[in-house]
This record gives sequence, structure tokens and C-alpha cells, in this order.
Amino acid sequence: MLYLKTLIIVVQLLSALGVIGLVLLQHGKGADMGAAFGSGASGSLFGATGSANFLSRTTAVLAAIFFVTTLALTYLGSYRPQVSAGVLGNAPVPASAPVAGASAVSAPASAPVASSAPGADVPK
Repeated sequence: MLYLKTLIIVVQLLSALGVIGLVLLQHGKGADMGAAFGSGASGSLFGATGSANFLSRTTAVLAAIFFVTTLALTYLGSYRPQVSAGVLGNAPVPASAPVAGASAVSAPASAPVASSAPGADVPK
């Protein structure tokens, strides 16, 4: 489980850095970093508007990957493994040993035991 969380965190970090980089590369209203790579040139690798479409689609894919990894980390963070109830269905209760040298306070033998069953506090 630890390796899975680590892998998801690495994927999330790489997608976040990719989104940041691609947003900075995209062509905006003014002169930006995207113009340095020929995003507006018609003779570029992707065509006249192909670079803008490629950058925006890649940004959307990386944003979706970031969103999915965030949800996966949230789910894995809230996951708590349940204690096995055993063959008979009774969960084992761990016995706590008193600490040596400490005064142990015990309940009197005649004290009623509180039950969590519904209607247990109703007199019969």
C-alpha cells in the first residue's frame, strides 16, 4: 500500500509540474513564452493552430490526471483496514497488562457492566 501511495504522489507531482509548464507555454494575449517556441507560426510542426490545440489538450489531460490522483490519494488516505473477526465472528479483545510500579485501579466486582445493545437500559 505504501508503494502505491508513493507512485500516486509521484504521478500527481509530475502532472502538476506539467500543467504549470504547459500553461506557461500557451499563447496568451501578449508576448509570452509560447511565442518563443513558434506557437503562432504557420510553418511549425503542428500547423497554424495545431500547437495551441495540442498544448490545450495536453494541459486538459494532465489536469484530469492530477484530479484523478488527488481523488485516489483522498480515498487511500481515508482507508482503514478492519480487524478480522475470526472464524466464529467474535473479534478478539486484546488484554491490557498493568504497568509495573503503577497503581492499578480496578472496578468493583458488583459494578454493572454497560451494554451497547438497544434497549439494554430499559428496566424489565
